[in-house]
Parts: sequence; structure tokens; C-alpha cells
Amino acid sequence: MADSLAPVVEFLNRFNEAMGIASPIAVEQSPDGPRLNMTGDDAEILARHRGEPIKALQHVVDMAFGRDLADEQRVFVDVLGYRRGKDLELKQMARFLASKAKETGVDQQLGPLNPYERRLVHMAAAEIPGVTTESIGDAFAKTVTISAKK
Repeated sequence: MADSLAPVVEFLNRFNEAMGIASPIAVEQSPDGPRLNMTGDDAEILARHRGEPIKALQHVVDMAFGRDLADEQRVFVDVLGYRRGKDLELKQMARFLASKAKETGVDQQLGPLNPYERRLVHMAAAEIPGVTTESIGDAFAKTVTISAKK
């Protein structure tokens, strides 16, 4: 484990202890940055309510440790691979809607999404030539519109 991750892992271990759950943390390197996946039977409680506890924990980690890694990398907090699966679903949906927008010429919308989710949608839709994406809305959670290039 990289030394820069030690404080984050320590924080997550203390968080788990405060919650009264036993959840080993597996560290995995990904192209975007390290993924800290909390495992074990007790961790399931953090994946409930459509992953809202994971999102909240991610936000706290971003605020506390977001600028500590080299090369603008981000630490990703996951529980039992929940976020990995949701990220994959979101990317597949974005590619599907991009293809649909290209074929039909009808704009497709996805959202409301937080900034991380919007980034995934923009990147996945960019894999389909002939479409553009735009985030629309005023608040934290915006809608992404996928359109055929005119």
C-alpha cells in the first residue's frame, strides 16, 4: 500500500470501528486512482439505500484527503464492489443512449447525476462517434443530455 493511502485506510478503519462493523479494506490500483473496497458481511450496511452511505463516505474522504495524492488521482471508496457495478451500469446506459440518440436524432437524458457520475457518462458517450453531451441544471445533481451532432 502506498504511504499516501495510509491515512485514508486508517480513517476508514476508525470509521468502521465507530460503526461497530468489521470490514477489511482491499486496496486495488485502477487507471483513475486507488480503489479502497470495504469487504466482509458487516459492510453490507453501507451499500443500502441505493448506495447513499457510500456516496456520503466518498464525499468525506474527498474533502479530507482529496488533494493528497500525486497526479490528480482520486481515492475511490467502494463497498463489496457496489460502486464498481453501478459505474459499469451507468457507462453501459450512457453508451446505449448515445447510440439511440445517434440513430434516432432524438435527444436522450440521464440524471440527476452527481459530478462523478456525470463524468462517467460524458466519457462513455464520447466513445460513440457523432454524439455530444451537455450537463444541464443549476445544482449539484444535474441532468446529462446526449444529442446527435448536427
